Amino acid sequence: MTSLISVLLDWFVVVVLVVAILSASIKIIPEYERAVLFRLGRLVKVKGPGLIFIIPIIDKIERVSLRVIVYDVPPQEVITRDNVTTKVNAVLYYRVVNPDKAIVNVERYHDATSQLAQTTLRSVAGTAELDQLLSDREKLNQTIQKIVDEATDPWGIKVVSVEIKDVVLPSEMQRAIARQAQAERDRRAAVIQAEGEKQASVKLAEAANILAEAEGSLTLRMFRSLSEISNSQNTTILFPIPMEIQKLFPSSKTSVEPKEESDGPSYLK
Repeated sequence: MTSLISVLLDWFVVVVLVVAILSASIKIIPEYERAVLFRLGRLVKVKGPGLIFIIPIIDKIERVSLRVIVYDVPPQEVITRDNVTTKVNAVLYYRVVNPDKAIVNVERYHDATSQLAQTTLRSVAGTAELDQLLSDREKLNQTIQKIVDEATDPWGIKVVSVEIKDVVLPSEMQRAIARQAQAERDRRAAVIQAEGEKQASVKLAEAANILAEAEGSLTLRMFRSLSEISNSQNTTILFPIPMEIQKLFPSSKTSVEPKEESDGPSYLK
């Protein structure tokens, strides 16, 4: 009986060891990950996805995600080229394209990429003026993306996109920009009003020429204006009389014939 128990215990230990070895040897790698395999400290190759086998104790794997990583760059205090102090933050999108380089060539590739993005954001934003930083963000985004992508290429990282998210201005600068915008709106309103008056004056001049050429047109225009005024609630109406009305009345001329002077009294004749 004792020998049977000892045999069962031996088999149990063997089974446990086999299960432990198999669990350490078999790895399942998801589709979005890759396994960088090291054997006795030397890089062998990149494995996955799916079921892979390794040699316990001898082999070691490092899992690397291939999905796009979104990193929110914290606000960076920047002095622009026109000496305006502001804070700028951005969003960085990147992913690992060569897992072996990301593990071998750099330590903690995520930290290295995030620090590089922060310093690049400060340097690029510092070379731009405030107006460019507010209105021409697309060009700055492309510049930052190109610099970070070239620097992280030896690390096996591809920068997908960089987007400047927000630009925080001091309160006095916000008030100055608001005054500038109001002045620009006032200028546009004045230009539009002047252009409207110019067009109206041209049309009025054309209408005056047409009315002056056609006989009786001013009188007809007067009658139309009287019809429009009659519908109003005004009690007193001052209306100029067109000069054409004088043509309706004949001009009366009074002539005084001079009396002939007599040579003398009639009784003398």
